Amino acid sequence: MSLKVAIQMDPIDHINIDADSTFRIAEEAQARGHSLFYYTPDHLSYREGTVSAQGWPLTVRREAGNHFSLGDRTIVDLRDFDVVWLRQDPPFDMGYITTTHILDMIHPATMVVNDPFWVRNYPEKLLVLEFPDLTPPTMIARDFATLKSFKDAHGDIILKPLYGNGGAGVFRLDVNDRNLASLHELFAGINREPLIAQKFLPDVSNGDKRIILVDGEPVGAINRVPAAGETRSNMHVGGRPEQVGLTARDREICNAIGPLLREKGQIFVGIDVIGDYLTEINVTSPTGIQELERFDGVNVAEKIWQAIEARRM
Repeated sequence: MSLKVAIQMDPIDHINIDADSTFRIAEEAQARGHSLFYYTPDHLSYREGTVSAQGWPLTVRREAGNHFSLGDRTIVDLRDFDVVWLRQDPPFDMGYITTTHILDMIHPATMVVNDPFWVRNYPEKLLVLEFPDLTPPTMIARDFATLKSFKDAHGDIILKPLYGNGGAGVFRLDVNDRNLASLHELFAGINREPLIAQKFLPDVSNGDKRIILVDGEPVGAINRVPAAGETRSNMHVGGRPEQVGLTARDREICNAIGPLLREKGQIFVGIDVIGDYLTEINVTSPTGIQELERFDGVNVAEKIWQAIEARRM
């Protein structure tokens, strides 16, 4: 039985087909006989009880510069689909949050992946707070004096936006750094959101491990190694992916968080582990499945669709 699949994502013409996880998910769906429909989040709408999207039937192919074809532009009722993928990139702002509210209206009759209610309630830097025994010392605050007290206690810290992504706005403030006040002023002038601070983990020089979980079960990992002179390991800012296995501590972390992810409908999740510590649980638009497939031969997209098909078919 084939499924009708809609994908809510950023513009498809700009993606890197050798790295983009959404492309690989779409490619696998097509290979399994499912039909695809593509739209961008600005064309999602609610009107008089109907949740609609304006977009195109989609065909994908692994040809650089010629990786997709679109059918005629049309407006569809998303209740007519079996699966809707929530796959636009953060930032996790009110625009993103609004799409989760709208998609909530069709889920679970139409299965939204990941479950939009829990995507909204479990943004990546907040869900980890439920597992304090697995994380480095962490603080979320907006008040300067409170943040300063955390830095005074731990000396060497990482400071970053609570709802950022891709390594943007991430700063290391070591014991000799005097920029906390200036950074606080900078962030306070941009928005009214709190900041997140974590004790710096020297093990990041060995890499920031991205572990992929499908339906709460770990299926593999890649290591992201920072570029020379860089603290951040995100591939968006020059981090180098390399092959890596799962340690006993990695499995302990996955065993602790997996049941909650499964219960809340978070089918495709990427967690970040530095040394022995969990730092983020990425549920909004995780990446890394193409790198894992190249390193370990694990077809994560296949496992994701098997989990979805088990619920839909």
